[in-house]
Amino acid sequence: MSTLTALARAQALAAGRAQPIATVRHLHVQDHPLVLIPLAMAGEANAPLAAMVGVSPDKPRLLVVSQPRDRDLRFAFFADLAEELLPYLESFATESEDVPIDRGKDVRQRYLDAPQIWVPNSGGIDFLRMLGRSTRFRTVDGEYPVPAGVPLLGRWLTFLAGTAEIPGSSLLLNAVQALGLHWATGQSGTEDAQFGTQLAWIESGAAEAREAENGPVAGPATDPEFDNKVLAPLIERSAPELPDILQELLLPTWDRMWRALNLLRGLPAGERVSLRWDSDRDAYTAFTQYIAEGGAPQPRRDGAVAAAARLQRLENAASRYAVQRAFDDPLVLAEYRLSGAAFAGVVTLANPNRVDDSGKRPVLRPRIMVHTTEPVRMEPGTSLTSPSRTAQKARVVSVTPAGDGVDVLLELSGGMGRKLVAEPGSVPEVGERLILTTLSEAFRPGGTFPEPAETPWTHGGPPIPTLEPAAPAAPAAPAAPGAEAHQPDARPPQPGVI
Repeated sequence: MSTLTALARAQALAAGRAQPIATVRHLHVQDHPLVLIPLAMAGEANAPLAAMVGVSPDKPRLLVVSQPRDRDLRFAFFADLAEELLPYLESFATESEDVPIDRGKDVRQRYLDAPQIWVPNSGGIDFLRMLGRSTRFRTVDGEYPVPAGVPLLGRWLTFLAGTAEIPGSSLLLNAVQALGLHWATGQSGTEDAQFGTQLAWIESGAAEAREAENGPVAGPATDPEFDNKVLAPLIERSAPELPDILQELLLPTWDRMWRALNLLRGLPAGERVSLRWDSDRDAYTAFTQYIAEGGAPQPRRDGAVAAAARLQRLENAASRYAVQRAFDDPLVLAEYRLSGAAFAGVVTLANPNRVDDSGKRPVLRPRIMVHTTEPVRMEPGTSLTSPSRTAQKARVVSVTPAGDGVDVLLELSGGMGRKLVAEPGSVPEVGERLILTTLSEAFRPGGTFPEPAETPWTHGGPPIPTLEPAAPAAPAAPAAPGAEAHQPDARPPQPGVI
């Protein structure tokens, strides 16, 4: 927990109401999202019990498995869920736009919009990930056939669960995390996992949050007391009133989901949110085209090279997301000012037309002096960036004590045009207030990875050849009913692979 978030939690506790920790919204909210509230059976790994799904707050559809241990009823549930999700997911694959690539020499296609699915909490995302894993390898013919939409649903859920791991992605979101990104309550992070109490802290205050603690859960797990006293007898006798009871259980969470969406829509979107949504649309376009071309299901696990490449993409996305949030939101950037990674000051001197001719050719290198009363922990030579001029770099030349603070001499480069005279407004003027930070949106090149066949045997590569002939392999045991088909690890990774 950061210093400012801890302070906001203390203020929320004192005031009895959640406190904002962001001035802008850091995620995209679709105009027509789909809300999905899954419910699982206790004591059974990923056994679906029910789901409430829909794109309108007034028209939820409840799907129920009356006997969660019955395989046929489970897959009938999956088929019904596919009927709801697949048309929605595919409905955005219609109109597209041209996106220039290779410095404008070529173009590629990208769909104008993409789907967005909301679940109440991170447990809902984990449930969908496991649901995708257990259905994407199924076949529609053979000994254990499933309805046609089930394997395709599994591949889509695997893709969406994979994007949910990418910081800043908005294709699959959970309400608890989204609200926690923008408000701090007067309770612990563990208590915030209860969707009802977290929302009550934001909407009404601590008193209503205490009442919501005993309200219905938001899934996918159910309350043990409800399981023992209500659910178990209903399932045991296949009671016809089970759907009505589950409907009553899920409707409060359904209503809260749409209220949470309205709360988030009330915040202005951050400047860089649209850039991340463009990346989501790219991922959606690529996966849709991959499905249309008959691509194989995602493998059960990545090979060594694919896993390393995915880890690097996630690390780069996390770093980029942190920088973008700080540049979009002064409250987020304030955390870096407290830690010494940023400072704010006023320009006291400026030489916008300074030219450095010490090299082979003269280059424009203006210098400015910034006075600040905040601690400056940057050594000379450190490269800084201002959120207001992200294309411009400021190199620290010297840090000198002055009066009640310090004077920081900076040499500027980039973002001023290609001539030896700076373009108007590109160099900060005297009296302008600046925030400078070590954070940067500069491109981070990817690493170089070997081919899968060239990885060492310790990381899944080919075994070391031996002079002795290998013994014949024993015949494989027949797969158990419903076992996942084997997928080669060396296949190139696809979007959203788990």
